[in-house]
Amino acid sequence: MIVQIYEINSPELAKEVSEIGVDHIGVLVGSGKYPREIPIEEAKEIFSAVSGNSRGVALTLSDNLEEIFKIVDELNPDILHVGADEEALPLSKVGLIREGYPALKIMRAVAVSGKESIAIAKSYEKIADYLLLDTYKSQLGATGQVHDWNISKDIVEAVKIPVILAGGLGPDNVAEAIQKVNPAGVDSKTKTDKAGSDEKDIGKIKEFVAIAKSS
Repeated sequence: MIVQIYEINSPELAKEVSEIGVDHIGVLVGSGKYPREIPIEEAKEIFSAVSGNSRGVALTLSDNLEEIFKIVDELNPDILHVGADEEALPLSKVGLIREGYPALKIMRAVAVSGKESIAIAKSYEKIADYLLLDTYKSQLGATGQVHDWNISKDIVEAVKIPVILAGGLGPDNVAEAIQKVNPAGVDSKTKTDKAGSDEKDIGKIKEFVAIAKSS
C-alpha cells in the first residue's frame, strides 16, 4: 500500500516522515498564487532530505504549462502531481506535459463528483502513471471531506493504472476506505495536520502509516 502525505514543508520533516515509512513525500510547489505554496528552491532542499525508498512528489495547482515545465525542469521531482481541475487543465494540456517529458512520472488528480468521473479517469490511462481521486468542494483537494467511495471503487476497477485515494482520509477511516475501494495507495493532508493548523502531526502520520500498511 502506497502512503502519500501532504504537505511536507521542511527538510527536517521530509527526513522524519521518510523514516516513518511514508512512500510519497508531497510538497505543494508554486510561485505563491495559492496558499502555502513553496518556491522551487525551497522544494529542492526538502526533496534532498527524502531518504530510503521514499519519493518526492511535487504538486502543482497551476494551469499554466510554462510554470509547470519550469517546476519539472528546475526541481526534477520523482513524480509530478497535476492538481488543477479538469476544466482549467484538460486532457489535451496534460498530454503536452507527457509529450515534453516522456520519462516523467505523472499523477493526475481527478475530482470524484458523479459517474462522469469514471470516464474522465479512464481518459488519462495512457497519459498518467497514477490517478489521485479527490473531493471537490469549491476546490479540488485539501477539503478534509470524503467523497462517494462507491464511485472511487468503480474507477479502481475500470482503469489499468495505480489509483491513490484521497479526500478526508485519516487514521480514523483509512482502514475502512482501503477495504471499500481497494486502491493502490492512500493520501492524507488535512487529517494528519495538528488540529486547527496546517502543521503536520507526527503522531497522526505514524498512526496513518501503520494502519494503512496493515490493512
